[in-house]
Amino acid sequence: MSAPEKQSPGKPSILAPLRVPVYRALWIATLASNVGTWMQDVGAAWLMTSLAPSPGMVALVRTASSLPMFLLALPAGALADVVDRRVLLLITQAWMLLSAVTLGVLTLAGVTTPWILLGVTFALGLGTALNAPAWQAIIPELVARDQVANAVSLNSISINLARSVGPAIGGLLIAATGPAWTFLLNAASFCGVVLVLYGWRRQRSESVLPAERIIGAMRAGLRYVRHAPAVRVLLLRSSVFIVFGSALWALLPSLARFELGRGPAGYGILLGFFGVGAVAGAGFLPRLRARFSVNSLVRGASLVFALALLLLAWAHHPGATDLFMVAAGAAWLMLLSTFNSSLQTLVPGWVRGRAMAVSILVFFGGMAFGSVLWGYVAELSGLPMALTLASGGIIAGAAVTWRYRLRSGEDLDLSPTVHWPMPVATPEPEPQQGPVVVTVEYRIDPARWSDFARAMRRVRRIRRRDGAIRWELMRDVSDPARYTESFVVESWVEHMRQHERVTVADLAVLDKAKSFHVGAAPPRVTHYIAEPFSQRNHPASQEKTSPPPADFPG
Repeated sequence: MSAPEKQSPGKPSILAPLRVPVYRALWIATLASNVGTWMQDVGAAWLMTSLAPSPGMVALVRTASSLPMFLLALPAGALADVVDRRVLLLITQAWMLLSAVTLGVLTLAGVTTPWILLGVTFALGLGTALNAPAWQAIIPELVARDQVANAVSLNSISINLARSVGPAIGGLLIAATGPAWTFLLNAASFCGVVLVLYGWRRQRSESVLPAERIIGAMRAGLRYVRHAPAVRVLLLRSSVFIVFGSALWALLPSLARFELGRGPAGYGILLGFFGVGAVAGAGFLPRLRARFSVNSLVRGASLVFALALLLLAWAHHPGATDLFMVAAGAAWLMLLSTFNSSLQTLVPGWVRGRAMAVSILVFFGGMAFGSVLWGYVAELSGLPMALTLASGGIIAGAAVTWRYRLRSGEDLDLSPTVHWPMPVATPEPEPQQGPVVVTVEYRIDPARWSDFARAMRRVRRIRRRDGAIRWELMRDVSDPARYTESFVVESWVEHMRQHERVTVADLAVLDKAKSFHVGAAPPRVTHYIAEPFSQRNHPASQEKTSPPPADFPG
């Protein structure tokens, strides 16, 4: 299977990623798997309405499937960046297959109870949780960078095409044979994905450094997000929407059965209309992206989704309800696809799995919390009032967060730079020896201090994102033109990783800061490492000062 193909310039085509053979094969297999997943969701939710017919228990099905994502997102993201993503995906797909088979067999035997249903749903969610960060992180490995947004939209189309037919098929199966066969067919749907992944020959980027440990990788991922303002804004905006938007998924089975008087087939058809809207929204999304800013798109889609929730709460005419679900599906797709594709383009490859894991943590944490919240609100105030409050929350959230501007990273070159040589140390420190202190000395024209300070604030973000646990900019009290940048890294190997993590976009920022230096020689770079006093016969302490290349500030 070939590597990503470069796309020719021209009008954006959402179908362009399908020209890449490996992406096309995986997309088709995933479509079949997504149909099975939606059949399973309908079967589980409808089975719970029979086993324990209360809005609270039905909402717990959504919680059981979402909670593992909240609990395991960070470890799963670290795994996605540390181990071979292809192998991880094969293991998780096999786990989900076995979980679905188990639930199907137990249901056929007539021994499934509400708590067994929740337990096996939770087990299936564990596989989904470990699968999701790696699944999203491989997209830039499959297609060219300028097609990442379209590939994300195509993945959303796959989910929503499946949503269009999967629930309807599931509802018909439930009406004809009971929910057990929805679980068994879902198990069979994983087989195609496993076969495609098995045949994919993934090209791995090799590093001379030892692999990161899981705990350290998790800390590095959280540190990156903490010091990436654009990523934090995206997570804030998406979390506000998800907490309130989750009301639709938590309450829809109860709304269909108890307010709209629909059977399992009717519930599946209702979800099908949502899928139709999502597919239509995906078709229009490239044109809307070209015409409107990311912020305008998110704001408009949020208002449409809120209005659809409000109308679903009170307007119970069958035809009108289906139209409201179409509108909700289009808005949902536009929001989630925009959030996802923006994040994909804002983070470099070395941390992409962990960044996606934090996004998944926010999404499914909001889904799990929102499902419990809106199930409880519906118990107290009724389904229509709960949906009305959720609609108002989406509008209020959009109003409160409007000043936090979203951005896309499509204009950033996040490919790793090979421009920086590794520092030379004599003797070579042990990989885990540390901490390491790096200093960079500048001579700055005092009249340009404010411009230099702005540039160094951006440098600080890069150092902290890429591994520094502390950063300072200090001025020599006896020489107002002399400044020293100092940052601390946990270990020598972690500092080596900082060199591998520098992107082309980062290098432009570092070069901008360096341009303020007015000394005859380049900024002087010095590395210090903690002396291991406990070791006998350790070589004499040596301050390592290497003549820095002109293009290497740190």
